[in-house]
Amino acid sequence: MATDADPLHPYWPRHLRLDNFVPNDYPTWHLLAGLFSASGILVMTTWLLSGHAAVIPLGTWRRLSLCWFAVCGFIHMVIEGWFSLYHEDLVGDQAFLSQLWKEYAKGDSRYLLNDNFMISMETITACLWGPFSIWVVVAFLRQQPLRFVLQLVVSVGQIYGDVLYFLTEYQNGFQHGELGHPLYFWFYFVFMNALWLVLPGILVLDSVKQLTRAQTLLDNKTTKAKGKQS
Repeated sequence: MATDADPLHPYWPRHLRLDNFVPNDYPTWHLLAGLFSASGILVMTTWLLSGHAAVIPLGTWRRLSLCWFAVCGFIHMVIEGWFSLYHEDLVGDQAFLSQLWKEYAKGDSRYLLNDNFMISMETITACLWGPFSIWVVVAFLRQQPLRFVLQLVVSVGQIYGDVLYFLTEYQNGFQHGELGHPLYFWFYFVFMNALWLVLPGILVLDSVKQLTRAQTLLDNKTTKAKGKQS
């Protein structure tokens, strides 16, 4: 949709027509401070919990990975879950989470356009990877046998969704944000999403290493048992 009048919104492409758009009344710093404060509190809580509630003591790396999954659970279920439920109302809504999405949309306006891919991807992320991220935390605290399988599944799912997210915008010519803008493009669009490529990538390698080691031990035991029988 296009209009010849000057746009009354900060989104790209500039000819977008956003009916019923209401500008945020929270400043950018307020929205980002709220997001990062909540994430920080969750990290500290998970760090303390992993030090006291684990069945066996966990190393620093493992405790940090649980902090990551706790934050993932929060972002996937609460923030992305909000988008999944209220994506049709974000443009004119002034709830805190709606304003947070309107702020992020300055780097990717697809979130305000009822884009079918974004709705589908975020709904899957909220309904699957959110609860599964919390399950990963519980699984490691309780030493459940499935813990590395869960870590692998969630991490691969996150990478897959993120790759599609970047590729679809690349195919659109990066038209939904101001290309090269230090905050909206490099921080919101590139950096914040690249985290879900780099960290899950490391966790995939960790899962493969642990599962390979477990399978090797099982194979060795099986070989020794067969040797004794013969």
